[in-house]
Amino acid sequence: MNIILLGPPGAGKGTQASLLERDRGMVQLSTGDMLRAAVKAGTPTGQMADEIMKAGKLFPDDLMGEIVGQYMDNLEPGVGLIFDGFPRTVAQASILDELLAARNKTLHHVIELSVDEAALVDRVEGRFTCKACGEGYHDRHKQPKVENTCDICGAHEFKRRADDNAETVHARLNEYRAKTAPILPIYEERGMVSRIDGMASMDDVRSSIARILDA
Repeated sequence: MNIILLGPPGAGKGTQASLLERDRGMVQLSTGDMLRAAVKAGTPTGQMADEIMKAGKLFPDDLMGEIVGQYMDNLEPGVGLIFDGFPRTVAQASILDELLAARNKTLHHVIELSVDEAALVDRVEGRFTCKACGEGYHDRHKQPKVENTCDICGAHEFKRRADDNAETVHARLNEYRAKTAPILPIYEERGMVSRIDGMASMDDVRSSIARILDA
């Protein structure tokens, strides 16, 4: 089964993608991960991507499609795919159709994690992670059981993203709405779009996604 996960940064896409990988053996195709992998591999496409990112230029749709296609070709045949961050434009949605068709794959669901803007700001502003293992925490909602000690690995150093603040969250939401608004009608016409409450608990969101995929 192949799906697109939509939602602004902080909506919980990464968490749910990780759960789907663990529960169902699916593979998350994150644009950030794919770009870093292409650059690290040093392929001609990766070198172009590196130059574009360093120059701060807009990423061409066709080059993004080429990187996604190469990444797909390196996966085990038949594995379920979770697209995260792609497609982001109408042109990329068309490119994804071509990539899937060329590999005899079908897109089954587009799942949007809807968010409450004020609640999302609260969620993002308070989050921090273990520097050693990456386990996530929150100032108000999930403190380590032992102060300054990671529940998972026992490390004592934590980090926060510099851009986890209200101003940045609002900018991300505006960018998400601008990029996603033209894409959703394409998939709505195909009857593929499902919306769930991204502000619900992790387990509730997980269950909602499972009901969609198992329907």
